[in-house]
Amino acid sequence: MQRINPNEDIRALSDFRARVSSYVQQVVETKRSLVITQHGKGVAVLSDVGEFEAMQARLEMLEDIYKAESQINEGRGISHEDAKSIVMKGINN
Repeated sequence: MQRINPNEDIRALSDFRARVSSYVQQVVETKRSLVITQHGKGVAVLSDVGEFEAMQARLEMLEDIYKAESQINEGRGISHEDAKSIVMKGINN
């Protein structure tokens, strides 16, 4: 996901309402999210669908990594050889 450019990617709700179509086009073209503010505070984010889906996939992978680390720290991990054996059985079936 592209980093937000504060000069271009933060807009007041009133400005967003007046120019919705152009801001949607901006998000699609730049792949950068648009932060929408109300009374000077961020209230919503408009994102490109593909970028959002990629972010969701990365987040799911990170959650799996954190869960695995927690399980290992609790002594619930398995050896590399056991894991390899399980994977190979799944591939060969």
